[in-house]
Amino acid sequence: MKHFFYLKTCDTCLRILKSLQLPVDVKLQDIKEQPITVEQLENLKNLAGSYETLFSKRAKLYKEMGLKDNPLKEADFKHYILEHYTFLKRPVLVLEQQIFIGNSPKVVEAAKQALHV
Repeated sequence: MKHFFYLKTCDTCLRILKSLQLPVDVKLQDIKEQPITVEQLENLKNLAGSYETLFSKRAKLYKEMGLKDNPLKEADFKHYILEHYTFLKRPVLVLEQQIFIGNSPKVVEAAKQALHV
């Protein structure tokens, strides 16, 4: 599976998308228009190791809902990611059995290396 999960309204996602120069066989999915499915999330979790790794603690709703003040379990992270797209840390690039999560320069550079080997 080659997949890129992002928000087309997010300037950072768009900048990274442009810089990666993805091949045509990578499926693009705007998670606002086409929400992530349970099956997709489970596949991402298997590659990432946990739902928490996929969860964005920078999301506005995380603070607004008071989630930062409560200890969350894996089931909670899964629930919130499926409930609202902003809880998925993005972008997420999947290249077969490799996953690249987030927008840190280190992650983006690793994704570029994996794409253009």
